[in-house]
Amino acid sequence: MSTVMNTSRAVMLDAHAAWVENPENGQRANMKGKTLNEANLAGAVLRQALLTGATMLDANFAGADLCSANLERADFQRANFAGADLSGALLENAGFSGAVLHGANLSEVKAQSTRFRSVRMQRARMLEADVRDTSFRESDAAGCSFHHSRFYDVDFTSSKLGEAIFYHARLQHMRLVGVAASAASFAGSRIEHCDFSSAILTGSKFTRADVTQCAFRNADLRNCDFREAKLRGGDFGRAILAGSRFGQATLAMADFRGADLRDVRELTSEQLSQSLTDDRTILPNGSRGPYLRHSGAEKPSHTVR
Repeated sequence: MSTVMNTSRAVMLDAHAAWVENPENGQRANMKGKTLNEANLAGAVLRQALLTGATMLDANFAGADLCSANLERADFQRANFAGADLSGALLENAGFSGAVLHGANLSEVKAQSTRFRSVRMQRARMLEADVRDTSFRESDAAGCSFHHSRFYDVDFTSSKLGEAIFYHARLQHMRLVGVAASAASFAGSRIEHCDFSSAILTGSKFTRADVTQCAFRNADLRNCDFREAKLRGGDFGRAILAGSRFGQATLAMADFRGADLRDVRELTSEQLSQSLTDDRTILPNGSRGPYLRHSGAEKPSHTVR
């Protein structure tokens, strides 16, 4: 039986490869609604294939070409997409929970109500993607590239995002609670109404980012780079920002009440006066707030290396 299935699958892939080259000479692969659990399609050419509503649990797509394929409503739980090319694919309502996407190309995908919970997608690329109402909870996305992508109502709670790059991305209403994102880059990004509470963001870059009404309560922001960033409001209560840089940043009503600003660099009296501080704030020179204009408390107590 398996031999017959393998032969049929090989014929389908050959016909699809011919169709990709010239639609008049082959036939487009159509696996709509099929159940093909544990199927081995490693390295398969499935560019523009139809997998709508398919069930392919634990399938192997390692190194496969799924560029511009239609994967809407398909279920790929625990499937292996390591090194696969899914660029331009349609992923609405698809399930990838527990899948392996290490090094995969997800650029320009459209994902809405998609489930990526607990995926392993280290060093994957998701450039210029449109991702909405989607969960990446408890995933390992360390080193991922998210350049120029748009995320709306996306959940990365408790995920690993160390060294991830959100260069010029747009992040709206995202949940990044408790993420481990040391050395991540949000440079040039537009970040609105996102929740970074209890996140570990040590050494991360927010240079020239536009950050509006975001929550950083209890976050570890030591040695971060906020130079030329625009912080409009935002809650930094009990956050640790020791050693971070704020050269030419705008701090319009940023709430640093209870925050640790010890040895923060490049802050001016005018910048601190724009923000909110209280008697629980530790100011750059190590003294307690609230900050008083021209007090000199904006200067770090010693040179930070």
